[in-house]
Amino acid sequence: MAHAVPAWPEPEPLDLAGAPVPAYGTGSLADLLPAVTAGQGLALPGTGQPGMDLDPADRVCVFLVDGLGWQLLRDHPDEAPFLTSLLDSSFNRTGRPITAGFPATTAASLASVGTGQPPGAHGLVGYTCLNPDTGELMNQLRWYPWTDPYAWQPYPTVFQQAHAAGIHTCQVSSPNFERTPLTEIALSGGTFHGRLAGEERMDLAAEQLAAGGRSLVYTYYAEVDGAGHRYGVDSDAWRGQLMYVDRLAQRLAEQLPPRSALYITADHGMIDIPFGPESRIDFDEDWELRAGVRLLGGEGRARHLYAHPGAAGDVLAVWREVVGEHMWVAGRDEAIAAGWFGPRVDDRVRARIGDVVAAAHADMVIVASRTEPRESAMVGMHGSMTPAEQLVPLLEVRT
Repeated sequence: MAHAVPAWPEPEPLDLAGAPVPAYGTGSLADLLPAVTAGQGLALPGTGQPGMDLDPADRVCVFLVDGLGWQLLRDHPDEAPFLTSLLDSSFNRTGRPITAGFPATTAASLASVGTGQPPGAHGLVGYTCLNPDTGELMNQLRWYPWTDPYAWQPYPTVFQQAHAAGIHTCQVSSPNFERTPLTEIALSGGTFHGRLAGEERMDLAAEQLAAGGRSLVYTYYAEVDGAGHRYGVDSDAWRGQLMYVDRLAQRLAEQLPPRSALYITADHGMIDIPFGPESRIDFDEDWELRAGVRLLGGEGRARHLYAHPGAAGDVLAVWREVVGEHMWVAGRDEAIAAGWFGPRVDDRVRARIGDVVAAAHADMVIVASRTEPRESAMVGMHGSMTPAEQLVPLLEVRT
């Protein structure tokens, strides 16, 4: 007697309603500096304040550690004893993290921190995205191909507004970042102090914090992220960087002047992606995913797909069918309506967003081995809306 062969169930695309949208307006990186300056007596019209509740302080230092996600910090107490001791202080002593924003990538996050605006407003909506005026992809970290920075991101920075209001304002970072377009449109205002050594940055940040009755100081460290990209967050190199940044944070905390608050945060987290065809789908070698796509933007875990004219619907359908089990795949209007880029998307920004946006849920990436060889070779990656990438600490020390 013949037996019926059961049908193999069709894969179900991830429900877009299940995507964990960042906490814009109440607990995201874009809300941090507006909440800080509100505590210094400066209201910033047009930002998300006062959605994030922070206790006031006259002198505030923000130390941003690139790549130091909440889950990574919680998973490594031995390497970061000082930072671990501050976990209960996070987010106004609630012991909770805040969210980065989408995409969870450096250019977008630094612009959100510095302007107090979500990505849909400031317009840095990906590692790379379409410049509608030229039809080319623009790398918003390296600012290539060149475009006018102030046309691309016209909002004033919080630092500029604080400086104009008489708050002593400065940035203490690597000299390499002093004149970059990203610094200009996201972090400029007051004085830039370039120091190569991490210890020098911490010492100078503490000095500058004490230099005014009201002070706003920003300092930054990049190499936790760098080690994660090159070697992975499960590497000795990455752990060594975490140990080093733990000592830097303690060094800064021990030098805080009176009436100060130190906030230690990050721009995103990171996960390691295994090497293999199951985890790394190569767009450049996959005819099905390439069909109808004119340009591939974003990064491995947060892709913008710019379709040939008339092909956007087909691209959306194919990507949902092929990778919809592993990625949230949305049309542009769906992603905007769902609030992925914030509560509003400015008109000048809308066309920068892909006709289709794909954000990874599983531990996988869409690489492009020929067109993005450097990025495709990275071990640690980020960009999407998973907790490992989105959640970042907001640790606090007060005097």
